[in-house]
Amino acid sequence: MDSNDDAHAVTTAVPSSPLPPPQQLKIYHVILDLDGTLIDTETLVEEALELIVTGYGKKWNGEGAHKRLGKRPLESAASLIQDYDLPCTPQELYSQILAFMKNRWAQARALPGANRLVTHLHSHGVPFAIASSSPAKNIKAKLSYQAGWTEAFTVVVAGDEVINGKPAPDIFLEAAKRLNADPATCLVIEDAPAGVKAGKAAGMTVLAVPSLPTKEFHSLYSDADVVLNSLLDLEPETWGLPPFEDRIGGVLPMGPLYMGGPVVMGFGRGSKLLGIPTANLATTALSKQLAENVCGVYIGWAGLANHGVYKMVMNIGWSPYFNNAEKTVEPWLLHDFAENFYGVELRLVVVGYIRPEANFVSLEALVERIHEDGRIAKAALDMAPYSQYAEDPYLTTMLPNSAT
Repeated sequence: MDSNDDAHAVTTAVPSSPLPPPQQLKIYHVILDLDGTLIDTETLVEEALELIVTGYGKKWNGEGAHKRLGKRPLESAASLIQDYDLPCTPQELYSQILAFMKNRWAQARALPGANRLVTHLHSHGVPFAIASSSPAKNIKAKLSYQAGWTEAFTVVVAGDEVINGKPAPDIFLEAAKRLNADPATCLVIEDAPAGVKAGKAAGMTVLAVPSLPTKEFHSLYSDADVVLNSLLDLEPETWGLPPFEDRIGGVLPMGPLYMGGPVVMGFGRGSKLLGIPTANLATTALSKQLAENVCGVYIGWAGLANHGVYKMVMNIGWSPYFNNAEKTVEPWLLHDFAENFYGVELRLVVVGYIRPEANFVSLEALVERIHEDGRIAKAALDMAPYSQYAEDPYLTTMLPNSAT
């Protein structure tokens, strides 16, 4: 068992300049990047690149991602050719990538918070647009697989519709023009360093949600006005836009997300150092789920084989106070147990998101926040829709008939 450290991922704590007071920002329009910001095509592209690079007899290691991200296809292809010394032209390489991707656009999932944001902007009449480096026909295909997005995005600017690609400001200036907007009233939301630079060059406020979250790339996002861990953490009212009003009990409903496995030994700091025992799960079996979910603090229900179903609060992330070397999942079952239960099957149904990870100046501050998260979880899990999942068969089928 170990600590449910609720800290903000060190990997995404990119320094940014403070925002001016909201009343001075006067943001009326939102311009969104698509790939890596709203939908996860980056994972699919990486799969394609690995297949292509290894097909040329080269060793794939992901090198140079920061130079390719956000660029137009041929520019990105030229960068890859240079990094891996590939015997082909940018057009030939792009054709290979496109052939791989055409049948996979449907697999690109909306990133956490993306559907919520698009629906929110659309329903509140906030003018918004897409400004993507992808060709127009590819954007059209990608949008078609996301329910309601084709209708929602009435303004779309593609990389093949402007002279210069990101980091030049052309694409954002064109989006502002089509929105009949002053660039100074536009908020750009981007995942790529090239897009951040382009937005700032256009004279716009830029919010970054990095696709390159590790420490070595922090400086690439230093031009952004603010950097967030994910779109789940966006607070539109910061820029004078209509606020989200979908939290229940201080928690954002989500999922449900199912995960489980035998309880394993953790770092040995939960009970001993923090007085907060957690039931750790092996990360190797959860690698896909860990990759798909943002770092943060969540609530849900935990089913412990032959014991019962319990409220829980859970951290997914890197625990920067302790500087974990890997992304972990650390559930804290909100119940007093008389014994350890290593090796016992633990199943989790995650149903809500509280907040992003955050680093702390002291151990005392960390412990205080963990307990606050626990209080939020206990109260929220008594409310609909969270309470209904206590009876989820994924949890209850492991229990003896007498367990409730």
